[in-house]
Amino acid sequence: MEYLITDTRAGVSRRDFSLKATDLGFDFPVDFECRHQILHGGKQEGAEVITLRVGGMTLTVSPTRGMGVLYAQYADLRLGWDSPVKEVVNPAYMELGKQGGIGWLEGFNELVARCGYQWTGHPGEDQGEMLTLHGQIQNIPASVVRLSVESAPPYRVRLSGRVDERCFKRCEFEVWMHLDILPGEASFRISDELINRGSSAREYQIIYHNNFGVPLLEQGAEVCVPVKQLSPFNERAKEGLNTWSTMPAPTAGFDEEVFNIRPLGDSEGDTLALLRNAAADKGVAMRYNLNQLPVLTLWKNTDTPEQGYVVGLEPGTSFAYNRRYQRDLGLVPSIGAGESRLFNLQFDFLQDHAAVAAAEAEVAALQAAQSSEVLAEPLVAC
Repeated sequence: MEYLITDTRAGVSRRDFSLKATDLGFDFPVDFECRHQILHGGKQEGAEVITLRVGGMTLTVSPTRGMGVLYAQYADLRLGWDSPVKEVVNPAYMELGKQGGIGWLEGFNELVARCGYQWTGHPGEDQGEMLTLHGQIQNIPASVVRLSVESAPPYRVRLSGRVDERCFKRCEFEVWMHLDILPGEASFRISDELINRGSSAREYQIIYHNNFGVPLLEQGAEVCVPVKQLSPFNERAKEGLNTWSTMPAPTAGFDEEVFNIRPLGDSEGDTLALLRNAAADKGVAMRYNLNQLPVLTLWKNTDTPEQGYVVGLEPGTSFAYNRRYQRDLGLVPSIGAGESRLFNLQFDFLQDHAAVAAAEAEVAALQAAQSSEVLAEPLVAC
């Protein structure tokens, strides 16, 4: 069963769309609800939010904000963070070029924020063009939104959006973003497809800016990653290189520490990154493929809760440097005319000691194949 919620070309806009298990016309195996809302007031005026509940899993997504995942919850474990930005900011009220190109931060509060696709990373000039922080895609409303519910096992529920990054004489990128939930599973999946609809090859970049706060982030929480190479992002990060994987308590004035990681994967390129709490009885394992997303940025922003106590596990085609610094690192790929690129991530909710231990064992097994190289200096002097 497929339900079209928005289609700009067809003139479809089903405001306040609502669907429950009793509306499906067949016996769905778990409780189900999809609810679409239009928000009002402040900078969220006109922003759309879709809440999708499948059994014990709930995802909250904003089509207005590039299909960003605001938060996810399975049973009593919530993934997300508490940003100083409290509203679901409508991009119509944002100016990405503000304050030297960091206007993106005025809407930043998602669990999953996509950064790209023409560029990502820090603001600055590249080949005569001023690039703003982390690109544009997270602040482009979806042109198509649809829901599909399978009527036979495994009863997959898929929320899809098409977000277009198009500019005359610049690019014609079409991005299909899919969020999948299988009833009974303590995980959700992201399956994105970038398509170059233009007539010539274009550079592209993508970082999945995945952000976690309490209850997983706390003093003594740990990040576990199979590391091929680790380096500090800048001079500031050099100070924390020896404690890069350990999370401190909220610390006033901490600012941020960022680390570049080239992870290890298995023979197929599959890998994972894990964040677990201090007691090692709750966590999240993020699974992805290095052939699609070859590098990982670790962003530690363990400031006070009011300033944003958060850690980011960010797989991507690129690190967070400005695009001009990354060509020499081999991290600015191209996509040919008519070609597509796939990006798949899975988020597993780890709800007890056994689940956390199993994920840690996977990381250890990948790490056993090769020792880590730790660089004392940043990859780029910027």
